[in-house]
Formats: sequence, C-alpha cells, structure tokens
Amino acid sequence: MNTDKKELAVAALRNGTVIDHIPHQVLFKVADLLGIQSLDTHVTIGNNLDSRRMGKKGIIKVADVFFPEDTLNRIAIIAPGAKINIIRDFEVVEKHPVTLADEIVGIIRCGNPKCITNNEPMRTRFTVTDREDVTLRCHYCGKSVKSTDAQIL
Repeated sequence: MNTDKKELAVAALRNGTVIDHIPHQVLFKVADLLGIQSLDTHVTIGNNLDSRRMGKKGIIKVADVFFPEDTLNRIAIIAPGAKINIIRDFEVVEKHPVTLADEIVGIIRCGNPKCITNNEPMRTRFTVTDREDVTLRCHYCGKSVKSTDAQIL
C-alpha cells in the first residue's frame, strides 16, 4: 500500500454532479437553492475544506443526479466562482464555471418593502448591473442588492 498518497477529504463519486469551490459561508444557501434536502439519493456536503485558492471552501456531491444548466447557474448569484463537475464512471467528463444570467427571475426577494413584488402575487425580476461584485437591480422599483445581502426565495 502506498502511504505517500493523501487521503481524500470527501469520497469519490461514481456518477453525478459535483459543485466545487463554493465559499464556505454560503454553502448551505447553495444547498437550499438546489433543493438538496428533498433528494432521495446520496448527497455529500463538505464544509470548511482546505483550498489553496480560497483558504476554506465548501463542496456538494450529488450521486446520480444531473441538474439542468439553468438550475446550476442560479448558484452564480451567491457563489460566482463555483465550478460544476459532471462525473461518469468516476471520471470528470465535463467541467465548467457557473454562469450568471443577465436577468434573474423568481429567485431573489426584493429588499424594498414597498416594491410591488412584496405586495402583489408576482415573480421578482432583477437585472445584473455588476458581474464582478454581483450586484442586481430590481426591475420594478430599481433597488440594488449585492449577492451577499440577497435573500433567496
């Protein structure tokens, strides 16, 4: 047995989706956004794992589930540096960063209590005004919100 190899902090996945490089402070928001709690398959969540690039990071591994691209891209709102890995037979067959859409609909609550979306039964709509600092502007009332302050629906 080779004792030079380091032990993996999180077990390997045969088939499924891995969301890596999640800032540790938003890991559970990402899990909520994906609806992880309602899945009936194996899910591994690792938090405060060592990362050379980030210091500490989170990771979510979901066995036998391949999320639609638009679902994965919702993660970009709160974790714009996250990476998606698609695994088949223990091999990474696809790897790409999450992508922030130009318009975000029905995912974030507007922080303005007078906004029509907080007083009428309608979906919120935000436009991305800053991709670097992830800032969104409400289509209806114009209030801006940073992703770190965004309240996920």
